[in-house]
Amino acid sequence: MVVTGLSSAGGESSSQRGSQARTHRPRTPAGRTRLAAQRLAAEYPGSAPQLCELHFETPWQLLVATVLSAQTTDERVNSVTGVLFSRFPGPEDLAAADPAVVEDIVRPTGFFRVKAKNITALAQAVLDRFGGEVPIAMEDLVTLPGVGRKTANVLRSVAFDRPGLPVDTHVGRLSRLLVLTTESDPEKVEADLCAALPAKEWGPLSLRMILHGRRICIARRPRCPECVLADFCPSAAVPFRPAPLKASPVTAAP
Repeated sequence: MVVTGLSSAGGESSSQRGSQARTHRPRTPAGRTRLAAQRLAAEYPGSAPQLCELHFETPWQLLVATVLSAQTTDERVNSVTGVLFSRFPGPEDLAAADPAVVEDIVRPTGFFRVKAKNITALAQAVLDRFGGEVPIAMEDLVTLPGVGRKTANVLRSVAFDRPGLPVDTHVGRLSRLLVLTTESDPEKVEADLCAALPAKEWGPLSLRMILHGRRICIARRPRCPECVLADFCPSAAVPFRPAPLKASPVTAAP
């Protein structure tokens, strides 16, 4: 349920838009984080729900889809959740489902036996402990089967409009390439990025970095010449060319 803006009015390319805004190279990780957030917001406009590529209508559906998204693509998850949610709309339905039927539906996402077990256990836990409603608090979310901090942050930022910055492989990789952080632990990466930005920007930045990692900063074949961050990215495979200085007016000697 996403519409992302990859082009702007007037038909300008990403590199053209980026070059117009390139005025300086931030010297600190926090400065690079803020500039990256600004550039990516122009490249991928929209709110967190609009930027999320998983299809969902309720927090429960997003929770299940996020658990299923482990080690597979959002497209593949979207291909099965329509059937899954039509057969088992809520946690009470999924908790009572035949495990073999659930396994068959989620099979295309890979690791289908483990995932089927996780989402049925998740449904039972939401019923037993939270009255069938997905909790909002981080400390509650991470106690659910198959839910870690990353998934909890997805729920908080996308479904509940609360502060949350999910750190997946794309966010971690881009953060280190851009030297927004030197950390490899996801919680430490999250802490460094969050410290540089207002809370309302945490979720959208994460989703924009994920989109950018999928479309431009691809792990095996980064498209640096097309990247709106290339002019200040320490890892860019294109040379940095500072903006030319404007010529000073020549005044004729009296």
